[in-house]
Amino acid sequence: MIPAASRIDKITPAKTALDLARQVLTIEAEAIQGLAARLGQSFVDAVALLIECKGRVVVSGIGKSGHIARKIASTMASTGTPAYFVHPAEASHGDIGMIAHDDVLIALSYSGESEELLTIVPLLKRRGARLIAVTGNAASSLAREADVHLDAHVEKEACPLNLAPTASTTAALALGDALAVALLAAKGFGAEDFARSHPGGALGRRLLTHVRDVMRSGDDIPSVPDSAGLSDALLEISKKRLGMTAVLDAGGNVSGIFTDGDLRRALARVDDIKSARIADIMTRNPRTIRPEKLAVEAVQIMEECKINQLLVVSGEGKLVGALNMHDLFQAKVI
Repeated sequence: MIPAASRIDKITPAKTALDLARQVLTIEAEAIQGLAARLGQSFVDAVALLIECKGRVVVSGIGKSGHIARKIASTMASTGTPAYFVHPAEASHGDIGMIAHDDVLIALSYSGESEELLTIVPLLKRRGARLIAVTGNAASSLAREADVHLDAHVEKEACPLNLAPTASTTAALALGDALAVALLAAKGFGAEDFARSHPGGALGRRLLTHVRDVMRSGDDIPSVPDSAGLSDALLEISKKRLGMTAVLDAGGNVSGIFTDGDLRRALARVDDIKSARIADIMTRNPRTIRPEKLAVEAVQIMEECKINQLLVVSGEGKLVGALNMHDLFQAKVI
């Protein structure tokens, strides 16, 4: 089998492939930098129009611009701006009914002359929908129809033929991201809001899972009174399989914790370990956490204190739960 590098050399020298790749990245980076330098009042006006939108944000485009439009709609929807994509050709065959008078349409067309978009724009404006056009030609038909025009012009495409949409689609995508982030900031959209839009992702689990969701509770909590002996504590540890037991005073408050580590330390310093009272060999004032805290905060406490178990207490200091690192792993919090 011919190595991949050799096959590339048979088609085009590897050095040429690297040169072309670097040229593409440079051209696209320069296109975005040029876009940043041109941003002005029209961008502010577009953000204001989107913030004032009482309906939904509809993003549309045909061809490569359509793919970019889908991504912009997805990014906005996940960052606090209700948005969806409508295909302009499908809109001409009934889907235009998805767009209402309170909506704002963001239309992407580098030429600004996409027939499919120009067909539906007058109908939408007649309904009262507002239009933000993203084009590379400020004198285009779509730009002239727009309430706000965003100039996404690029000096050249990254394609060696200057034909395939490359730098222009990258610029449009970056401009869409800029709109989404500006709206995110204006609406005060935070990490917890983002997590609610991504409940299936790692961030969602970290920011939406609370200690009460993962802790052991009821009869699954290992606990013994502070008058108990070592054998009682060991039996409770083995039975509940958490590697520790809470130690409670007469009022049911947590007075300590006894872990596998405490047992090893007690064996090294206590002469008559069998007759030892658990109150004499437990760890006093153990680290605890409240059930309403985020599970990720339990992870932080465990890592900082180099412990593997944590007791959960109420505001009154009553034992309400327990968890260990394995519980957090199972919940995919870490």
